Amino acid sequence: MDERVAVQIVTVVIALALYFLPAILADRRKRVDVLTLALFNACLGWTVLGWLLALYWSLQPNPPKNLAGEVVEKRKLVRMRAFSSALLLRVQRREATREHPEK
Repeated sequence: MDERVAVQIVTVVIALALYFLPAILADRRKRVDVLTLALFNACLGWTVLGWLLALYWSLQPNPPKNLAGEVVEKRKLVRMRAFSSALLLRVQRREATREHPEK
């Protein structure tokens, strides 16, 4: 009977390690969101799709450290481009009215 218990314990340990493989990989790869990924894995890992998504997520590179700063910079760039485009259109309209003054 001791042999069966030992085999069952080893089987359970292997099954749990396989189930939590995405979380283990994320931890080994030092992902910053390892806790979120582990919770996702624990809650949805029993579905094949959930486990595959967790595995895919665990293999992705870490997001940039200053994501908020990058978003702010991107917004500034978009506003500057919009301002430049509007300014260019205004200058072009003004030039057009100077070349063809209305009588």
